[in-house]
Amino acid sequence: MREEHKKWYSPNLSTEIDMLIFGHSGIPVLLFPTSMGRYYENKDFKLIDSVEGFINEGKIKVYCPDSIDKLSWYNKGIHPADRVKNHIWYDKYLLEEVAPLARNETGSNKIITAGCSFGGYHAANFAIRHPWLVSHMFSMSGAFDIKGQLDGFYNDDVYFNNPVDNLMNNSNPELHHMKIVLGTTDRDMCRADNENLSGILAKKGIDHWLDIRQNADHDWPIWREMFPNYIAQI
Repeated sequence: MREEHKKWYSPNLSTEIDMLIFGHSGIPVLLFPTSMGRYYENKDFKLIDSVEGFINEGKIKVYCPDSIDKLSWYNKGIHPADRVKNHIWYDKYLLEEVAPLARNETGSNKIITAGCSFGGYHAANFAIRHPWLVSHMFSMSGAFDIKGQLDGFYNDDVYFNNPVDNLMNNSNPELHHMKIVLGTTDRDMCRADNENLSGILAKKGIDHWLDIRQNADHDWPIWREMFPNYIAQI
């Protein structure tokens, strides 16, 4: 399996940032780490290995960006408004730097977003904000209401980066063309989040798959089962 490490100065983040890339061709998959995770986390926890066959076949090319969660949503040392602003810079980095790179390297017009736990938030948030760019969204044990990170603060920036709010009034027709999978488990602490988002999607008539696995926890073993199952749906 081909593996490449990229590091560059991001004009949006005003710092150097790392990314791992796996594969040689195929549909680009933007795979986020969990809460405050690093760009190598999905490799270290064998999530990349779970889809190695698809990567080697050239069906997908996986891009693992670094996160800045410690500077944004989890940064209790700054005002909540600034936490959101820092995330917006991260969204611009993804939109203006990572997505164009992935599209240029693969020749694909659209990308797939995916992630486990808080990575599922990132996957859903980016997809709902930019549905014209995303063909599939695969969340595994994601959480979709960001308000708990903001100490009661709320403004328009929060609204547009909170999937359960933004989706409610989002009439972009591209959402109806996106393939959406919400993976969760019977013992998942984020099960209610997934059922809630599924309900919103259903009310809007947006087709999706709420996949509730049995006898499993909010942890890597079930995510390593889910991810190749979802990639196989492409």
